[in-house]
Amino acid sequence: MNEDHISLLQRLISTPSFSREESATADIWEEWLKENGAGEVKRLHNNVYVLTPNFDPSKPILMLNSHHDTVRPAASYTRAPFSPDIEGDKLYGLGSNDAGASGVALAMAFLALKDDPNLPVNLILAITAAEEVMGEFGMRAFLPYLAENGLTPDMVLVGEPTGMQPAIAERGLLVLDCVAKGKAGHAARNEGVNALYRAIEDINLLRDFAPEKTSHVLGPIKVSVTMINCGSQHNVVPDSCSYVADIRTTDAYSNEETVELLRQCVNWSELTPRSTRVHASVIDDQHPLVKAATYLGKETFVSPTTSDMALMHGIPSLKMGPGQSARSHSADEFIYISEISDAIDTYIQLIKNIKI
Repeated sequence: MNEDHISLLQRLISTPSFSREESATADIWEEWLKENGAGEVKRLHNNVYVLTPNFDPSKPILMLNSHHDTVRPAASYTRAPFSPDIEGDKLYGLGSNDAGASGVALAMAFLALKDDPNLPVNLILAITAAEEVMGEFGMRAFLPYLAENGLTPDMVLVGEPTGMQPAIAERGLLVLDCVAKGKAGHAARNEGVNALYRAIEDINLLRDFAPEKTSHVLGPIKVSVTMINCGSQHNVVPDSCSYVADIRTTDAYSNEETVELLRQCVNWSELTPRSTRVHASVIDDQHPLVKAATYLGKETFVSPTTSDMALMHGIPSLKMGPGQSARSHSADEFIYISEISDAIDTYIQLIKNIKI
């Protein structure tokens, strides 16, 4: 190979790749995969991908996916975020843990397996963009593009820092902008209809929201009212009160169904979702991906964080990668080089052990 995976990761770290500004790292990935014999490398926007050379239509498709965009560096960094320094077993730098290490480990596993005629699956290696913001030119564009070309994955292995333990589920997210209306009046004369009181009534109803179905993996839907804005001055009864509700959804109801249930729950407020695209994700514990992971002695868990799995609605997805979630988005981010080596070996064994 012209450049090993650690040198690749160092080059990625040294190249700024903020979400929606990751064309330079997409160039690096495209070039590296071509130079290292991955096959016919293709690109959609800043999403770079390659298929198993001997693609067999009779086999299911497993997509190996991680992202190459990053958040902006935290203000509390004490090191240069784009300086990929190695100290002992540690490789520092923005995007090292989230999710550069997963990307290079998946790429190495793909290169090791791509020509194996005994693979139980076809592989797509997809290094995608805009994950940190779930942007319109990342997975939201990439999956429909694959579908148009007859390449909808049957399953996805998502590379994110999980300590190489398999995350079988993550909650979805709804953010609701809520408005309760009343009628203005003079506070001294007790006139009008107080929108604040109406909002409080509805907030209490939302707090006690308990629909009939509960997810056996994710538990109940969680509702939290996190912001409120009301009133213009002390002696005016407010005619409008706005508040924001953070809803962590589950697979028991779709996001659209959840919105309708919440609307039925309140008496006075109008509830408007900012988006319904961030779905809950749950993979069955008997799915071949999960069984292959547990065969290797891995322990499944429910992830507290959100990833592009939220956009893979209807596609069984497992999140698993080197590093730790607690290091993500933190100052002086790092990955252990040994974690990457272990991840490559684990990914290879997991893929080989998938039983269709």
